[in-house]
Amino acid sequence: MSEKGLAPQYDPRPVEHKWYSFWLKNDLFRANPDTGRPPFTIVIPPPNVTGILHIGHILNNTVQDILIRWKRMQGYEALWMPGTDHAGIATQVVVEKMLAGRGIQKKEIGRDRFIREVWEWREQYGGTIIEQLKRLGASCDWPRERFTMDEGLSKAVLKVFVELYDKGIIYRGYRIINWCPRCNTALSNEEAIPREENGSLWVIDYPLKDGTGKVSIATTRPETMLGDTGVAVHPDDPRYTGLIGKTLELPLVGREIPVVGDAELVDPEFGTGAVKVTPAHDPNDFVMGQKHNLPQILIMDELGKMNENAGTDYEGMERFEAREKIVKDLEEKGLIVRVEHHTHAVPHCQRCDTILEPYLSRQWFARMKPLADRLLKALDADGIPSFTPEHWVKTYRHWLENIEDWCISRQLWWGHRIPVWYCDDCDHVYVGTDRRTDCPECNSRNIRQDEDVLDTWFSSALWPFSTMGWPEETEDLKYFYPTSVLVTGHDILFFWVARMMMMGYELMGERPFDDVYLTSLVRDAKGRKLSKSLGNSPDPIHIMDTYGSDGLRMAMMLMAPHGQDILYADERMETGRNFANKLWNAARFVLMHQEEKFSAIHSSSELSDRWDCWILHRLGQTIQNVTEALDRYAFHETARLLYDFLWHDYCDWYLEVIKPRLFNESDMESRDDARRVSLHVLEQTLRLLHPIMPFISEEIWQQLRNYFKTEGAQISIMKCEWPTDTGNIANEIAEGEIRLLQQLTGAIREVRADFSVPPSKRMQVICHVPDPEMRTLIMDAESNLSNLATAEISIEQNGAKNERPPLSAAGILHGMEFFVPLADLIDVTVESARLTKEKDRVTREVRKVEARLSNEKFVTKAPEEVVAKEKDKQKRYEDLLERLERNLSVIQETE
Repeated sequence: MSEKGLAPQYDPRPVEHKWYSFWLKNDLFRANPDTGRPPFTIVIPPPNVTGILHIGHILNNTVQDILIRWKRMQGYEALWMPGTDHAGIATQVVVEKMLAGRGIQKKEIGRDRFIREVWEWREQYGGTIIEQLKRLGASCDWPRERFTMDEGLSKAVLKVFVELYDKGIIYRGYRIINWCPRCNTALSNEEAIPREENGSLWVIDYPLKDGTGKVSIATTRPETMLGDTGVAVHPDDPRYTGLIGKTLELPLVGREIPVVGDAELVDPEFGTGAVKVTPAHDPNDFVMGQKHNLPQILIMDELGKMNENAGTDYEGMERFEAREKIVKDLEEKGLIVRVEHHTHAVPHCQRCDTILEPYLSRQWFARMKPLADRLLKALDADGIPSFTPEHWVKTYRHWLENIEDWCISRQLWWGHRIPVWYCDDCDHVYVGTDRRTDCPECNSRNIRQDEDVLDTWFSSALWPFSTMGWPEETEDLKYFYPTSVLVTGHDILFFWVARMMMMGYELMGERPFDDVYLTSLVRDAKGRKLSKSLGNSPDPIHIMDTYGSDGLRMAMMLMAPHGQDILYADERMETGRNFANKLWNAARFVLMHQEEKFSAIHSSSELSDRWDCWILHRLGQTIQNVTEALDRYAFHETARLLYDFLWHDYCDWYLEVIKPRLFNESDMESRDDARRVSLHVLEQTLRLLHPIMPFISEEIWQQLRNYFKTEGAQISIMKCEWPTDTGNIANEIAEGEIRLLQQLTGAIREVRADFSVPPSKRMQVICHVPDPEMRTLIMDAESNLSNLATAEISIEQNGAKNERPPLSAAGILHGMEFFVPLADLIDVTVESARLTKEKDRVTREVRKVEARLSNEKFVTKAPEEVVAKEKDKQKRYEDLLERLERNLSVIQETE
């Protein structure tokens, strides 16, 4: 018989290329707002235009693709909106490095030329990650692809800025912001990543001006003392109540600074209870300085170097270089009281990892509290959005309840330039979407646009509706908004998810999505976060080349338990590849036996063989369970259900059982039933697998479709209907009967394994079955059992005495007893020695585990999962030891 078009071995590369090209050519990813079907929409978390695919992208985009393909098959008009983000800081840095390689500095060529260079770079390199997503099989509506710097999206950004400015939500002011001296720009609080570091706490004496004493202050940043304009104490602290209102002399500078009392911002338990106040270089000090009318003195420039306000001894020094000199100078003057070890959180730049500087700067801000309050109301009233995993709702709520204003301006050239113009003649400030060349107040042409651009996340916050044409009332916007579900990483819950919610309610009047699915963090086998610096971040393209895109997708779902971090290792990808090969070989076997077209199976009543009824019953259960799992966003459970059904139920049991029927030409009805059922179940399973494994399911389905009598056949499996279990194929009787036969087969196989009986030797199995219905079942299935267990099955007549043959293993199952004579199967002496040796080994292992678990220090200090593993190991060893002792007793009875 021919193999009906499937090669002997599965080669993913040509299959993936062929079918992705086919899908694109036939426009199968296209969503149409005019079909009348219910919409289902996902907007892709736009990857940075500088980005390349990493394992986190694989996980995130596989989940999205599963949902989109599933909903298409369920009859929804499914739109997966693709696009990329302009990634302000990251892209500017990349292009600056590229120009530097050509000997060109950014400032030499000016802003306009630099922007042209960025656009040229984007045209040449910006689509890399999109092509890689296509390789993964992402079924995005690619003709709709958007870019956050597209003309339409840029107009939307400027309109939003003006609207929020007019509402008083956006304002400009002097505040302490997070400043990156390397990126040379302000950052939001969410981009300041705290990291615990071992540092020092310096205790420094500040002498009173009148010479009557001193105040000792504690600081982790002595370099900022050059900008001190006061010292604060708690008014109820008995150590300092008499000093409030007095004047100190700032060491190394000589500036006179007051002692102020502040009950709200001073912790008398920290350090010495007296704190220096540096309003231009600390957020708390900024607030304290405003309360007490203290001057604000900047002592650093934007590069993190000390400026003229720091004094001639330190001007021009890098901040940490200045720290060393200041400490040295204080020591020489005898003003260092002591230095203590101090561990504290130090904020780092999310992009370049530079230590950030709290810095007084005039920036643009968005008032967040009124926007956050609206989100809290939606959360409390309607539970919107719903989070999976659920525990993230607490984090979301906490952030909203403790929100601070968002610094939205960035000192970059690449990005959406702030639509504000300043007149140098009349000081008028114009905010609008129209580019101005003259002042609307005095008509002067001496106006200039704000130099800053908006935070990249500002434009991303509009993504769910700006990509659909907002502010125009497009058909796409009316049909596909609000979107259905957002799939993203929990690390951008505040950067993006919450801000999209804010902008959706503020500008569209409703939420941008109903559900939020937050993917897990991918770590290596040692639990470390994947990173290039550690050398543990694999190349997904290489993985797809090695294991196939379907293999990678399936493996990622199998290793992604709900709400837990994923431990990645290349060898774990083999599970996905092996599953693909198993599916391929099963399909080849089924196709090999097809000769004519069959009509669909609608009910198990059409069939007489219990195995046919059983596999249809199991298929129905799998359809129901998989659909319910996808409804709950339980992707790991979905993959496991499909893996178990195809590998175990379908391949290991059903296909093995029907082999004799497929070659039995004396019973053509049974043969045709086996062919028809095996084909039907495989085709339905391919539909269930398609969202996870789109390429191989398409390739096999295209071969299977030739053997079904159908009208109006679909062009692709992705256009097929999602399987539904109508209940007509449910067969609880067959399920119970086959379960018993499987248990008996497993028990017989266990005897073979326990006594190391070679697979080539057929065992004799003597069954004593008192129950007449069970006896009839086993007699009917005798040939199946014999083939599955490689054994000769004999059933004692009803009422026969249940005598155990000499040297035989025994088992009891549902009131039935069976014996396996071993005399002709094993060498008693050799097997006795083997079992004794194995028993001794397992006994030693049991003692090791018992000793570990009896160690109180281990049980109380080890992580819970480690202790749980040890307890599980103890149970497994004890069970194994019990079996070994039982098997030894069988042999030793004859010795």
